[in-house]
Amino acid sequence: MKTLMLVRHAKSDWGEPGLADHDRPLNARGLRDAPEMGRRLRERGVIPDMIVSSTALRARTTARLIAGGLGLDEASVMLDDRLYGSSPATILRVIGELGGENDRVMLVAHNPGVSEFAGDLTGSHRDLPTCAVVGMDFDIDEWAEIEFEPPVDSRFDAPRS
Repeated sequence: MKTLMLVRHAKSDWGEPGLADHDRPLNARGLRDAPEMGRRLRERGVIPDMIVSSTALRARTTARLIAGGLGLDEASVMLDDRLYGSSPATILRVIGELGGENDRVMLVAHNPGVSEFAGDLTGSHRDLPTCAVVGMDFDIDEWAEIEFEPPVDSRFDAPRS
């Protein structure tokens, strides 16, 4: 059994005109919501073995704050530049390369790709709000099998839920 947690990065700050998109930080709400989502997951006993994040500042900050809320070290976050502006096909490729040793994986990325990918897997298409978490359980042994097996269970949580 494998558990995938897809996370849309927390709310970002648009207050600095001219700042490159990749360098946008989180705003105050994002800085508050990300550790809260980590705490919620920890309270449910849902702690990932691995966190993989986009390299964008807002995504990697979200991942590190969630890790802190989970009681994990910030160093537990791996960065993958392919997740910045990624399509569902790219997200699938990143997950498929994870092998089989980690049973619980969290992936932090961006819209529209992360929402589309979650919808492709669950069959429930919705635009994920910022810092939302979609958790899915798969009856698979290797992450590469995710392409061929629908989840046996899925859950949704967002800061305002």
